[in-house]
Amino acid sequence: MQTKPFTPEEFKEGQILLFDKPLGWTSFQLVNKVRWLIRQSCKIKKIKVGHAGTLDPLASGLLIICTGKFTKRIEEFQGQEKEYTGTFTLGGTTPSYDLETEIDQTFEIDHISEEDINEATKGFLGEISQVPPVFSALKKNGKRLYEYARNGEDVEIPSRKVTISAFEITNVEMPKVEFRVACSKGTYIRSLAHDFGKAFNSGAHLSTLRRTKIGTFNVDDSLDIASFEKLLP
Repeated sequence: MQTKPFTPEEFKEGQILLFDKPLGWTSFQLVNKVRWLIRQSCKIKKIKVGHAGTLDPLASGLLIICTGKFTKRIEEFQGQEKEYTGTFTLGGTTPSYDLETEIDQTFEIDHISEEDINEATKGFLGEISQVPPVFSALKKNGKRLYEYARNGEDVEIPSRKVTISAFEITNVEMPKVEFRVACSKGTYIRSLAHDFGKAFNSGAHLSTLRRTKIGTFNVDDSLDIASFEKLLP
């Protein structure tokens, strides 16, 4: 982790900055804030700044931000395995598969045991087919899926292959189920929550999410905005 202030030249040549994105912020907002701070402190008119993999506003955790020439490496980082921790809430579904929207259906959960929950994870390991949430930024016919959803339009979303290399239940306090997942690029943990509920002929949605790793990068080594400001010239 960086301990001495960056120089303007270092930002231009390229830096890999690890940030702990706060809840409620979009990934774009964090990138904009970092770019503005660099420009102000270094008196630079233009500097390339981008992130390697979007995190939803309702998720916190590791966001890799690249500057200068290192923005060319963004695709490389996006392709690396990611690890998440979080909470599924059983017994209710939402249109967005998380808490962005209200619960639209409720289900019985009395038939689900902790043993059932641990056993169900095995069905999601390896390469699986997953349908992305309609409330997502993926495009179909040049339009974001969430635009269809917000307009109340039906849209067919094709499934895609993703890989789950680890899926561990870390705590169960019904209806809350805490988990750790390691997965490939393109995996939607919201869709995993939705499908996990279906495995019990019930429902579930994602109620908390935190990204802890991208490849060898760990959120434990990340900065917040206040600590980043102290590293500016």
